[in-house]
Amino acid sequence: MSSLAHTWKVRVRSLRPRPEEVPVSFPSEPGRDDGNPPPVNIVIPDDARELDRDVLAYHRERRARRRRQRLLRLLGPLRKREFGGQAAILPLIATCVALSMLAAAMLSVVAISPASAPTLAGPPRSSAGPLVQPAALTSLPAGTVRLEGRAEPVRSLTSSALALVPAGCNCGQALSRLAGQASAAHVPLFFVGAGAVIPQLAGLTARYGGGTAEAVYDTSDVLAAAYHPDGLTVLLVHHDATADVRRNLPPGFQLTPVLRLLTRPGKHAGR
Repeated sequence: MSSLAHTWKVRVRSLRPRPEEVPVSFPSEPGRDDGNPPPVNIVIPDDARELDRDVLAYHRERRARRRRQRLLRLLGPLRKREFGGQAAILPLIATCVALSMLAAAMLSVVAISPASAPTLAGPPRSSAGPLVQPAALTSLPAGTVRLEGRAEPVRSLTSSALALVPAGCNCGQALSRLAGQASAAHVPLFFVGAGAVIPQLAGLTARYGGGTAEAVYDTSDVLAAAYHPDGLTVLLVHHDATADVRRNLPPGFQLTPVLRLLTRPGKHAGR
């Protein structure tokens, strides 16, 4: 080859465009461009514990994905056309909600047991006046009293109210109020007097008894010795000759609810 031809070949090669040279790092793959990487915001924490929150979020997303997959597998057969498609899912959801409400109602009923249920310490209260708290239940003493001129056993005065009137008792208003409540409860009422009260008993009964009370003369001090009335004392006598003793009746007392219980077997006032 002549020198002239060689010279022209060198010039032609020099005129060819050279490929762009880019820096290639050793860790990269051959021919990879590491000179101008895209901007990426990467923060490398100093302590691996700072990634705990991201790890928890990752596991939470995986659990949620697994739950959705299980639900889709469970409801998958219902989504088929032969089972009614997606319209068949709505009755299933409604049935589950109804069963849940029924189970909650049954649990609420079972949870209220007789031991945990609220108990009443006494008869229901009335707005007409304060109730009188009962004393211990006692049995009527043995003995007789005078009623309508004849001797009657004390224990025969059952399902009734006995008002023990002491001497010097300025309790006419209380006797009148008691007579009205006994009449409203349809319970027999007896005004009982002993000793110095016996001569006054007929007048007190006629004046404050409301036409329904009867006078009982405790000539043998049977009831007076057993209960020692100090102020007006009322005995609420049940059908089994047991009695609730009500002492120191306050003004405006209300005994109508417990009086109604005296005529019911097995019901004790204030119990």
